Amino acid sequence: MQPIKVAIIGMGPRGLTVLERMLEHARTLAAGTRLQIEIFDSRPLGEGAHDSRQPDHLLINTVSSQVTMFAPSSLAGAEQDLSLVQWARREGYRRVGALYCRTSAEVGEPITDADHLPRSLLGEYLAWFYQHLARQLPSNIALMPRPHKVIDLIPKGESYDVVLENGDVHPVDYAVIATGHGNRQPTAQDLELSAFTEQQAANNRLLSYFPSPYPAQGLDRISSLATVAIQGFGLTAHDVISALTLGRGGRYIEHEGRLKYLASGEEPRLLLFSRNCLPFAARGINQKGLTGKHTGQFFTPAAMLARRERVLASTGSAQLDFRHDVLPLIIKEMAYAYRIAATAQPVAADGFEPSAEELVAINGILWPLDGQAFASQEDFGRFFESLVRDDLAHALKGNIGSPVKAATDVLRDTREALRVAVEYSGLSPASHQYFVEHFNAITNRVSFGPPRQRNFEYLALREAGLIDIAGGPGAQLLMDHDRAQFRIDTYYPEHIEQRYADVVVVARLDTYSPLSDAAALTKNLLARGLIQPYRNGGYHPGGIDIDADLHPLNLFGKPEKRLWAIGYPVEGLHFYTHALPRPGIASRQTQDAQRCVLGLWESIAERQGLAHLASANDDCNRSANVLSGGRP
Repeated sequence: MQPIKVAIIGMGPRGLTVLERMLEHARTLAAGTRLQIEIFDSRPLGEGAHDSRQPDHLLINTVSSQVTMFAPSSLAGAEQDLSLVQWARREGYRRVGALYCRTSAEVGEPITDADHLPRSLLGEYLAWFYQHLARQLPSNIALMPRPHKVIDLIPKGESYDVVLENGDVHPVDYAVIATGHGNRQPTAQDLELSAFTEQQAANNRLLSYFPSPYPAQGLDRISSLATVAIQGFGLTAHDVISALTLGRGGRYIEHEGRLKYLASGEEPRLLLFSRNCLPFAARGINQKGLTGKHTGQFFTPAAMLARRERVLASTGSAQLDFRHDVLPLIIKEMAYAYRIAATAQPVAADGFEPSAEELVAINGILWPLDGQAFASQEDFGRFFESLVRDDLAHALKGNIGSPVKAATDVLRDTREALRVAVEYSGLSPASHQYFVEHFNAITNRVSFGPPRQRNFEYLALREAGLIDIAGGPGAQLLMDHDRAQFRIDTYYPEHIEQRYADVVVVARLDTYSPLSDAAALTKNLLARGLIQPYRNGGYHPGGIDIDADLHPLNLFGKPEKRLWAIGYPVEGLHFYTHALPRPGIASRQTQDAQRCVLGLWESIAERQGLAHLASANDDCNRSANVLSGGRP
């Protein structure tokens, strides 16, 4: 029997999990079934975006003990169920100053469960996990790596031709799209700002525009004489700051109980700005253990389902209004966690209602600019720094000890309730837009921020005079042709504050949309009608449209039954697909991969059943023909 060929397009964390689920369910394949898994990725297998060769100063924002690729009680983990930190220790990694190195037990310090490890180390772990899976797969599942980028997928009857950038074509029976994060096509602003740098190059040799900071090594060409404006305050912005400070030979030391930055002299001057110009909150010290989390009392999946039933009965539509049906329960849950931490006592859920003071506290966490007015950039700068310092004080109290961090952890710990509310067009289109473009940004800012050390580093850089806030709320990026520089304008009641920069770095990850993604594969899939943008009414939050079994919906709204999509390409209809699994918890990543694999197994069984039936019919026809003497 010829092997059935299955393409996995992208072998980063999502592709790995698909492969892991294949191992988990391999024993349920029909006897005699052989699979050839064609793996398409031009990057080292397993690593995905987590390049093991990237600089070590770029950190993951999750503590090392809460990252794993092993599903609970899995076959893959039967012998070596290692989380990231356990693997790093086994491999001999230790912390030596600010670096993590393979070294002897006498050098440096052991890695702790609370360390934020380099992303390069995560890349090594993911590559190890791929090899770990490859060694355990049974003999009827063969891996065929193809180290090239896929540019097209062409339907050929009951199969596909996978077209590679080098011109090779590989026929497959099934395909899984697990391509991860993409890069946008240049926007009108990208083109305008890039053209400005080219036109003004003779007037300012320092001028440059980076629509993306990755790979971070590309930032090395920025001159130390330049002033660099970083657009964004999140995790990507901290990567840029790190690349232009630690990556330039600077270092931090403890001095009189504070962090102090020792400059190398190669650092450019840094300016930060964004739409709201608000700092991302630091992660609180984890006091909940490896798998502990806040147990929802009000904002739960069951509560969202019940609310949907009531809305359907009263309006005839099952779509919720986020601000009316969902947000009040989120705020109530946050206030409940806030009170437990503030009183250090159990709080009965029955009859609980937030106090006026608790509501003020929660509103202050979510909307710190409400009721604020600033006379000048200096005035706003003082407000910004007070937010950073106050937040760090709460972070050091921990996610149980600090009422603020206990409340913001609710946004992480009740994520499944949010999925029930949001996914598969669960919100009205206008409400969905508010959630994606406003509230989700708030959630990322207050609950999914950088390691604490990054915000301490920001304060040290500010004290060293290397970084400043370039704008306030509503800051605008402009081009100053007279000065041959970029300009950041912020409007205050009596005047406009202006800051100038030679370089602009856009420090944010692109939302994946088939309408704007730059990858040739996306463009061709869209042109062939194999995928369509997901739309909730007239709103497109991003991602491709899929059915409940993760099959992309084609141009005619029909599922492509031999094709699956998982992870970031479906972020839009799904929510928060990019979180890596945590030890001991059945992750969404694993659940989605299992849905793909079980669907694949079912299709293979159906295909083999039809083939068996066709073979049996042929045998019957041949027998009948013989009995009739060969006459029709």
